[in-house]
Amino acid sequence: MNELQLILTIVALTIFIIFFKQLFSGSHPKRGVDFETKLPNEQIGGINRADKIFKTKQPEPKIVTRVEELMSIANESIERDDNIEAKKALDALLIIEPENLEALKALGVVYLNMNNYNSAKENFLKLLEHDSRDDITHNLLANTLHKLGEDREAIEHHKLAIKLDSEYAPYSFNYANTLYDLKEYTEALELYKKALTLDPTLDEAKKIIKELEDA
Repeated sequence: MNELQLILTIVALTIFIIFFKQLFSGSHPKRGVDFETKLPNEQIGGINRADKIFKTKQPEPKIVTRVEELMSIANESIERDDNIEAKKALDALLIIEPENLEALKALGVVYLNMNNYNSAKENFLKLLEHDSRDDITHNLLANTLHKLGEDREAIEHHKLAIKLDSEYAPYSFNYANTLYDLKEYTEALELYKKALTLDPTLDEAKKIIKELEDA
């Protein structure tokens, strides 16, 4: 064995001895140990990051517009028979939305309640320009025209309301009231009976029917 071979053999033996000392000493890196968390509650890439927190999505709060708020005030005021407060709310609403049909109809009802029949008529006619098949407005306009003594036109709108919804008892009852005031008792009686058939809870209709039949 020459000198070079001897040196290579010694180097190889040295490396071999060092390797086996490390292997059995337990000082080499163990798989997974170096990557364990240092604290019990620490997580790598866990949900403790702000952008990883699981949240239940909360419903968006309903935003009430000024128009909706004013309409609500008006409706509540009408229910309390506070027509002045209702009119204030509706006037303010119609400044924001001049063609708001719901507000126009409510304002017409307020005018009726305040016996301002000409203004009520104007409102209801405006509504019918937007929708000529609005049975509620035809009925309201018929009642208004009757109050104004315009009974021929009132009867026309009573008939239109019934034609558009023949199953709604108040339309027949209101038409019967107009005919009763005009002393058209025979036709009025038929309509009171029809109204009572559609709605047996109409006690007022029962009373008038009895009155007319006993006359």
